[in-house]
Amino acid sequence: MKFLAWLRPLAAKFFHRAQLSDEMDQELRSHIQLRADDLERSGMPRAEAECRARIEFGGYERYKEESYEAFGGNFIEIFLQDIRFSLRVLRKSPGFTITAVLTLTLAIGANAVVFSVMNAFILHPRYVPQAESLYGIQHGSDNGFQSYPDYLDLRDRNHSFDGLAAFTFAQAGLDTGNSPSATWLNETSGNYFDALDIRPYLGRVYHDSDEHGPNSAPYIVLTYAYWHSHFQDDRGVIGRVVQLNKHPFTVLGVTPPEFHGTLLFFYPDFFVPIVNHEQVDPGYDLNTRGIRWIFEAVGHLKPGVTPAQAITDLNTIGAYLKETYPKDEGNVTFTLARPSLYGDYLGRPIRAFLAGLMLLSALILLAACANLGSLFAARAADRSREVALRLALGSSRRRILRGLFTEAVLISLAGGAVGLLGSVILLRGLSAWQPFHQWPMLHVPVNPDASVYSVALMLALASGFLFGAVPVRQVLRTNPYEVVKSGSSGGVGRRITIRDLLLVAQIAICAVLVTSSMVALRGLVNSLYGNYGFDLRNTMVANTDLSMAGYRGDKVPAMQKRMRDAVATIPGVESVGLADSVPLAAGSNESIVFTDKTTDLKPSNATANALIYNTSPEYFQAAGTALLSGRTFTWHDYKSSPPVAVVNKEFARKVLGSATNAVGGYYKMRDGTRVQVVGIAEDGKYNSLTEDPWPAMFLPILQSPSSSTFLVVRSSRDPQQLAAAIRRTLHDLDAGLPVDIQTRYQGLDIILFGPRMATIALGLMGIMGAMLSITGIFGMAAYSVSKRLREIGIRIALGAQRKEVLEAALGRAVKLLAFGSAAGLLLGLLATRVLAFIVYQATPRDPLVLAGVVLGMSLLGLLATWIPALRALSVDPAILLRAE
Repeated sequence: MKFLAWLRPLAAKFFHRAQLSDEMDQELRSHIQLRADDLERSGMPRAEAECRARIEFGGYERYKEESYEAFGGNFIEIFLQDIRFSLRVLRKSPGFTITAVLTLTLAIGANAVVFSVMNAFILHPRYVPQAESLYGIQHGSDNGFQSYPDYLDLRDRNHSFDGLAAFTFAQAGLDTGNSPSATWLNETSGNYFDALDIRPYLGRVYHDSDEHGPNSAPYIVLTYAYWHSHFQDDRGVIGRVVQLNKHPFTVLGVTPPEFHGTLLFFYPDFFVPIVNHEQVDPGYDLNTRGIRWIFEAVGHLKPGVTPAQAITDLNTIGAYLKETYPKDEGNVTFTLARPSLYGDYLGRPIRAFLAGLMLLSALILLAACANLGSLFAARAADRSREVALRLALGSSRRRILRGLFTEAVLISLAGGAVGLLGSVILLRGLSAWQPFHQWPMLHVPVNPDASVYSVALMLALASGFLFGAVPVRQVLRTNPYEVVKSGSSGGVGRRITIRDLLLVAQIAICAVLVTSSMVALRGLVNSLYGNYGFDLRNTMVANTDLSMAGYRGDKVPAMQKRMRDAVATIPGVESVGLADSVPLAAGSNESIVFTDKTTDLKPSNATANALIYNTSPEYFQAAGTALLSGRTFTWHDYKSSPPVAVVNKEFARKVLGSATNAVGGYYKMRDGTRVQVVGIAEDGKYNSLTEDPWPAMFLPILQSPSSSTFLVVRSSRDPQQLAAAIRRTLHDLDAGLPVDIQTRYQGLDIILFGPRMATIALGLMGIMGAMLSITGIFGMAAYSVSKRLREIGIRIALGAQRKEVLEAALGRAVKLLAFGSAAGLLLGLLATRVLAFIVYQATPRDPLVLAGVVLGMSLLGLLATWIPALRALSVDPAILLRAE
C-alpha cells in the first residue's frame, strides 16, 4: 500500500503535468494574495500590499521547485533540465568545449589502449580453456627449455598435473602440390591437445596412442587461420598427404579458430608430433638428455594442488634426475609461471613495462583532469556574476553545483566516447599488424572486450567528477550580494590557489613524461650505433634450412659450399661467410664447457655455459667481427681434424684465465672432447642488447655440420639490387629452396622491437603531456592577463617597461612552470631507471637528456605564454581606462 501511495503522485506528475503545475501556481499565488489581503486591511494600498507580500514570500520559483521535490518524482525531470541547460551553456563556448573534449579524448584513449594490452597479455589472457590453472615449468627462475628425456620423466613422475605436454618451434618447407613454402610450426607431444582440452574444429587431432617411436606419427593438424588462408576453407583437405621437408605427412584436422598454442604472440601454421622431430628439424637428437631444445612443458594443475606443492613435487624429480644422470644433470630446480608470455623470461619485463606504461597513462589522465580542473575553476570565476544572480533569484547552491557537475560529466562522456572509438580502431589495427616480415607468425592480440569498455566508462565518469569538483569550494563561498555589487569575484591575488597547485602538478607530470620519452629515444639512438661485436653496415644475410629442401648428411656441406661459391661470384660482393646461426638474429645454441684440467665432467663442475656458432673461415671478415689475436679457421679444419675454436674475450677470461695467453690453450666440451683455442675474437651482443657479457665460441662448420644455413654477405652494392641478385643465384641452384634475405639492420627488428615500442609509446605520451602542459600554462597565463588588464594598463600609463609588464602579467605562470619542471625532472630521473632493462644504453644521467628536458620545457613555456605576452604588451591604457 505504501508503494501505491508513492506511485500515485508520481504517475500524476508524469501524466498530468500541466494540471499539477497549474494547481501549484494557484496554491502559491493564494498564499501571496492572502498576505496581501491582510496588509490591505491594515491600511496599506493594494499595489504596495501585493509588492510587500511578494517580498515577504521570497523566491517564488524556489518554493515551486521545493514543492515539486516534496511531491516526489522530480529527479528525472530536474536531471533532464540540467542536461539541456548544460548543453546550451557548452554550445555557447565551442572553443572551451572542443578543447576539453579533445583533452579527455587523448587521456582516456591512451588509458584504454594501455589497459587493453595489459588485459590481453596479463589480466585475462584467453588462449586455452581453463587458463587460470595452466602453468609452464621453468628451470631456475626464467628458463623453460627441457630435453625430451627430461620431459618424459617430468610427465610420468609428477603427481601435480592432470597432464604435462611439451612443445617447441621449428621452421619447415611445406609442399602442398604447388611450389614449396617456408612455414612455422609447433612440434608437440602426443598428449598436447588432450592436456590442454582442445577439441578440433574439423577432423581430429593426434593423441598419445598415435605415437609408436621415432618418426611413427607423420601427421599434421592445421591451425584455423592457415587452413582459411592457404586452403580456402576446403573441408576436403582432411586426409590429404602433403610433403614436409620432402617427407609425406597426412592432414588430420583443423584447430578451433581461437586456438593457436599457449603463447599469446606466436601463431604457428600447424602442429606436428614431436616424435617426428628427425624429419622436421634434424639438428637435435630426440633422445639426448644433455641437450635442452624443447621450448616449454605446460599443464593444468590438478584440483586442490597449489603451485608451491607442484614446485616441491617437481624439485623431487629434479633431485632424482641429478642422482640418476650426474653427467647430464646439475642442480635442477624448478619454478612455475604462466606460459602465455613464456613464463618470467618475457613475462617479467613485459609486466614491468606495462605497469609503468599504465602508471604513465594514469598520469596523463590526472594531468588532463588537472588541466580541466584549472579551466573549470577559471570558468567558474568568470561566471561568478551569473552564479551570484542565480543565487540572488532563489536558486540553491546544490542546484548550481549539480549543473556544473553535469557539464563536467557531459564533457567527460563525450571525450571518453571519442577516445574509446579511437582506441578500438587502433587496437584492431594492432591485432592485425605483423611487425616482422621474416616472422609472419608473430602477432599482438589486443582486441578490446567488455572489460575495456567498462574501464573507459568508469574513467570518463571518474574524471568528470574529479575535475568537476574543483570549483565546488569557489561556488560554496560565493557571496551573491558582494559579487553583484563589485562585479566579479575572480581577482588574482598573491596567495597560492588550487589552480596554481593543479598547474604545478600538471607541469610535473608533463616533465616526467618528457624525461621518460627522451631517455628512451636517446637509448634507442645509442643502440643503433653500439658495439655489437659485428659490423651492421654493408652486410646482407641470406637464411634458409637445407632440410626444408630434403638435404641430409653429406649433401648439406656440399650444397652449402655451392651456395657460398655462387654468391661470391656476384659482382660487388667482397666476402661471403657461412654460419649455422648469427648473433642477434635466430637464437643460439649453447653448451657447458670445462677447463682442460677438469676430469669429472658433471654439470656442477662446468666453468661456463657458452654460446656456440659453427662458421666458415670467411665468416669473421664478412661479419665484421674483429680478431684480436691468433688466427681464424681454414678449410682444412675437417671433421677428422683436431677440434679447434675461436673464442671471444669473455670466454677466454672465464674459462682460460685471461685473453692474453689463451691462444694455444685447451678446454673440454660436455662429451670430453678437447678443443684447442686458435684465435680470440672481440666480445659482442648475442641474444639481447641489454645482456651482460656472455662467453661464446666459434667452431669450424665442417667439424660440426648443420642444415641451418646463414650466408653473411659483405658488399657496398645497393641492398635491394644485391638481395635480388642473391635470390636469383640461389634459385638457379635449387628452385625449391625457400630463402629469406635481409640486411643486417633488418635482422635486428625483433631485437629492437621492445625498445622501439617503448620509445614510441613514451614519445606519444610525452607529446600528449606536452600538449596538456601547453594548454594548462596558456590557460593560466591568459586568465592572469585578462584579470589584470586594468592593473597592466595603469602600470603602462605610469611608465612601466616591457620587462616589468611581462613580469607582472606572466611572472606567476613562469614561476609555476619552473617549479613544476624541476619536480617533474627529478621524478622522471627516478622513474626512467626501469627503462634500462628494456632500452639498450638508456640512462637518465645522460647530459643530452637533461639538457633536452630543460630545453623542451622552456620551449613549451615560451610557446604557451607567447599569445598572452603579446596581449599584455599590446594594452592601450587610454582605451582600457576609458572603458573602465
